[in-house]
Amino acid sequence: MVPPYPEATKWYRRAAEQGNADAQFNLGSMYFNGRGVSKDYVLAHVWFSIAAANEQPSVFFPDMNRNIVAALMTPDQLAEAQRIAREWTPSAER
Repeated sequence: MVPPYPEATKWYRRAAEQGNADAQFNLGSMYFNGRGVSKDYVLAHVWFSIAAANEQPSVFFPDMNRNIVAALMTPDQLAEAQRIAREWTPSAER
């Protein structure tokens, strides 16, 4: 049986865009591992950064994961990820 990664990604994205730090972390993990989405270190870094900025209690360590993915990125990719994360704002519930 194939895990339902695309469906999970859809729901994580909805919650992440509304500001849920755990969903943001999980979405970053999906991009980092290429599960349900194409592997994308820039977007993984973006979502880990946003989750870390939320400073909500969590069992996850988004800042540590952000640093792991940053070590795999080019300077241009890192700059792009930092710019996207800085400009991000939560969306209203759809």
